[in-house]
Amino acid sequence: MFKKRFINQLIKSFFDLSPILAVVISFQVLIIRQSIPDVSHFVIGILFVLVGLTLFIQGLELSLFPLGESMAYAFARKGSLFWLLTFAFCLGFGAAIAEPALIHIAQQAAELAAKKSLISPSLDTKNSYALGFRMIVAVSIGLAILVGVLRIIKGWPAHYPVFYAYALIALLTPFAPTDILGIAYDSGCIATSTITVPLVTALGVGLATAIKGRNPMTDGFGLLVFASLTPIISVMLYGIIV
Repeated sequence: MFKKRFINQLIKSFFDLSPILAVVISFQVLIIRQSIPDVSHFVIGILFVLVGLTLFIQGLELSLFPLGESMAYAFARKGSLFWLLTFAFCLGFGAAIAEPALIHIAQQAAELAAKKSLISPSLDTKNSYALGFRMIVAVSIGLAILVGVLRIIKGWPAHYPVFYAYALIALLTPFAPTDILGIAYDSGCIATSTITVPLVTALGVGLATAIKGRNPMTDGFGLLVFASLTPIISVMLYGIIV
């Protein structure tokens, strides 16, 4: 059964990757009119991506998805608000800190900061800067998920925290350093990516299903939009303060 699921997911992953492959190859060959450099490495890399994506999705579906949803049920049945909110924060923080996209962008930001002489070009300084950036974003994601879970429990409308977050972003933007604005705006989308999205969605839907009087469709979703806004606020505040 696992073999059949793996093959089916492998086929799905291939079709998911095929549009971007078609775009890249078409523009390379038809528009730029150049052959693909090092075809063997290109093919091997695509195979690695295909297999890696398949294994990653299978791993999430077999372990983290069911675990996150079952823990949401368990905390809802137990009725401990403190531990439920603690779990929500830790889940958001852990998912964000492990995001591959966030790790890459943090390293890129550190390299650019070193080139502009904003920080020392030493490896330790750049690593420290990248880690600090990831920690700031991860903490903000954790707080966003905590507030989102509290919203589900209390039955607040999903748009309330979103409106407040946008208002705060608009207020902070004129005071934030221009060098950090672009990174701040992108950080939210980067942090809510491959790992965070499925885990947080499983938590929200599971929690809304377990709590009486909550609709999984209207209450279970809406965590991610707030989680994508809080990193913008935290990174701008970091830029203003530091």
